[in-house]
Amino acid sequence: MSVLVIKVGGHALDATSDAAALLDSLASDIRDAQQSGTHVVLVHGGGPQISELLMATGVKSSFVNGLRVTDGPTLRAVVMGLSLVNATLCAALSARGLSVVGCSGASAGLVSAVAVSGELGFVGSDVTVTPQYLSELLANGRLPVVAPYGMDQHGQLLNCNADAVAGALAGALQADSLLLLSDIDQVRSNVDDASSGIASMTAQEARDLLHSGNAKEGMRPKLESCIAALSHGAQRVVIANGSRPHAVRDVLDGAAPQTEVVA
Repeated sequence: MSVLVIKVGGHALDATSDAAALLDSLASDIRDAQQSGTHVVLVHGGGPQISELLMATGVKSSFVNGLRVTDGPTLRAVVMGLSLVNATLCAALSARGLSVVGCSGASAGLVSAVAVSGELGFVGSDVTVTPQYLSELLANGRLPVVAPYGMDQHGQLLNCNADAVAGALAGALQADSLLLLSDIDQVRSNVDDASSGIASMTAQEARDLLHSGNAKEGMRPKLESCIAALSHGAQRVVIANGSRPHAVRDVLDGAAPQTEVVA
């Protein structure tokens, strides 16, 4: 059986008029993939929800290279925000007929990481995955929905970038496809030029884009995730716009704008 890892952002649960329609199409696309014999793992972010919690509690937040600086109060908001997104997403997909199991990187030691030194605080780097728990869920026909916080060797929770977790999962599961759904159609060679979208690139070209500085903010961890996934056994990685209805189906069919990254 093939394995498909999908990463969606917290925007999928924003309180907007089209959120329900996006969830409808996501559930439909996942069901179709499962019925065709594909195991699916869903990883989610939660940036908007975390930011809302931080604002409500008066905790200031900042980013470095697309990663949220995470001190103690911020870490609590991260875990709370991601847990809320996880529960809400699981409930929504369950109501749409999918057999869902919510989990996090702390479940069965799924995601291990090392705390980044310096100003980032409780942010996990060098993300690794022990996939046995997910493999058991998949073998039983479940849809794992993963909140992307992990832990270090001492059990300290760490804020792990959702793209990095998705890439590590895809590599550990030897996924046939990893879909990183964002809010843009394609990776751009010039971030300020919407016409500079790239349809396909190699992992080396992704590295070059990172080194040149043309990949900025949230695109940096996405490209790093692509490189990591491919280097650890994933077959195909695609970055595409997840705010379009039936984004998963259309990306897999080649019917939507996308950037495919190949080894």
